[in-house]
Amino acid sequence: MRYVSDGALSIRTNERMDSLRAIGVDIGGTKIAAALVAQDGSWSDLTRVDTPVSEGPAAIVRAVIRLTEALHRQVDAQHLSAVGVGIGSAGQIDVKTGTVTYAVETLPGWAGTALGADVAAATGLDVIVDNDVNAMAVGEMRFGAGRGFSSALYAAVGTGVGGALILNGELWRGANWSAGELGHIVLDWQGDRLCNCGAKGHLEAYAAGPAIANSYYRLKGMPETGDLRAVVQAAQSGDHDAVRVIAEGARMMGAALAGLVAVFDPEALILGGGVALLGEMWWAPFEAEVRASPMPAAQRVALLRAQMGNEAALIGAASLVWERAAAQR
Repeated sequence: MRYVSDGALSIRTNERMDSLRAIGVDIGGTKIAAALVAQDGSWSDLTRVDTPVSEGPAAIVRAVIRLTEALHRQVDAQHLSAVGVGIGSAGQIDVKTGTVTYAVETLPGWAGTALGADVAAATGLDVIVDNDVNAMAVGEMRFGAGRGFSSALYAAVGTGVGGALILNGELWRGANWSAGELGHIVLDWQGDRLCNCGAKGHLEAYAAGPAIANSYYRLKGMPETGDLRAVVQAAQSGDHDAVRVIAEGARMMGAALAGLVAVFDPEALILGGGVALLGEMWWAPFEAEVRASPMPAAQRVALLRAQMGNEAALIGAASLVWERAAAQR
């Protein structure tokens, strides 16, 4: 079976859409998740495995293939048909070829992996691959916080900082597949904090979860572990330093996104990821910073919390398959 990006997916004209399932896959730095996804975004048969990062890219691809094959068997067992596979992966993805063009050291050696072609060849299924945060944004726009909007800037704030752009109802990927790489905005050109990409002064090095945590540990003279959970617990217990560093990270994120909102003027700004969903200790200073911008776009944009949870990427990736199927029908 060929790798499919712009072509039509294989659907027999006599098949009912409710008898079909897309296989959605989310490849992250620690976990790979996969599930069967119906056209309405509902999912079943969710499976998660550890990402075999230490074994290299080929092992990660094999893990994806095993999950996909297992779910394909589930489709057959339920007397359904598989319409295709949608994969959301960390890294920048050439959607035309399904190849990873760039990745940071979260997945060492991942750049250059022919993910779409390899999975299609092994499973016999049509495959669409996109960046995981792009997939999250699509999931939110189709089934979550972004429903009813035609344009949005999506930001994922967790162990890293990622983003995606939806313009006129369509995902905008950019000329080099890197549109939405929010984490690599230069926040401090003289800064010495190291980003995961290897450069210094980037937003991710100040506003991501591990960066916020390490700000606290440096302040306290403690070893830097990047563990934000302990900092959140300290903040909840009334530690003013913990409250301060969380608020500082939120304000940095707010200032950066307010600038981008002024550039793109989207209807909605959607925030996902573990850090963005910490609660009011993060959200209140973030919102205040966005609204403090003198630009009308930042003052009027709808600020929304993501709704799709941990399954956003696999649902969004699967919905890309469904969109192609619907177009064919």
